[in-house]
Amino acid sequence: MNGIFNILKPTGMTSHDVVSKIRKITKIKKVGHTGTLDPNAAGVLPVCIGKATKISDFILNKEKTYIAELTLGIQTDTYDSFGNVICKKDVKCINEKELYEVFEMFKGEISQTPPIYSAIKVNGKKLYELARAGQTDVNIKSRNVFIRDIKIKNISENKVLFEVTCSKGTYIRTLCKDIGDKLGTGAYMSFLLRTLSGNFDIKNSVTLEEIEEALKNNDLQKYLFDIDYPLENYKSIKIKESAFKAFSNGNIVYEKGLILSNNYKNKELVKVYLNNKFCGIGKIIIINETISLKSYKLFL
Repeated sequence: MNGIFNILKPTGMTSHDVVSKIRKITKIKKVGHTGTLDPNAAGVLPVCIGKATKISDFILNKEKTYIAELTLGIQTDTYDSFGNVICKKDVKCINEKELYEVFEMFKGEISQTPPIYSAIKVNGKKLYELARAGQTDVNIKSRNVFIRDIKIKNISENKVLFEVTCSKGTYIRTLCKDIGDKLGTGAYMSFLLRTLSGNFDIKNSVTLEEIEEALKNNDLQKYLFDIDYPLENYKSIKIKESAFKAFSNGNIVYEKGLILSNNYKNKELVKVYLNNKFCGIGKIIIINETISLKSYKLFL
């Protein structure tokens, strides 16, 4: 079995828990998720099976979209509702105009410092392990992330529901905390739902219970996305049978071994098909306007 399940992760499970459950259901060892989702969050978690694990990086690097809620006036040590309250402030002075203006400030490239309660490793130790051991005085490096869009959906008293589309590695908990800091009231993330991971949409996600039921009915394939599904925006190229051995051995395949159907760019990654079957990812090489292809990742 090779492909990708678009799992709807429930709250209370780690991403690793989901992988373990899929392994148990399918009896397949080669299973991997494509980007950690906090245990207390729910939503889209693509899980790769078999040969599809080779494509996990291509999903991991894609943008993510979330529906989140922040609660103003309260700050916690974990930046979410499961931590200890460390500060409370009055929020009556905040008006809607100011809220919208502050949210707008977080569009584009921003600097974030990941929370101490996170899985990032420092000197070989996960931050949350250090935090639980009382070692909170840790130098955590800030990093740049990109917020492509952020929209307020609803405001109710001290709670703000919003939608955000962002680059990989963005911590929504930190985003909520930073917005609260900018407003001067403090804030924590009180809800998080991932609705998109690349082109995997919550609208066509499935629960673990549905996966189990499909297995009983010998109908598991209906929930399995093809390996090339995450590459829908990549151009494709066909390779001739006579050239496939050279391609699979890592040799350069020249134009006579290819069937060209697009305008390609030098060093561009493309989907490669043999007899209409996806077989790998290749890198285009253009020298003196002549196109050739070299294997980048094989799915044999």
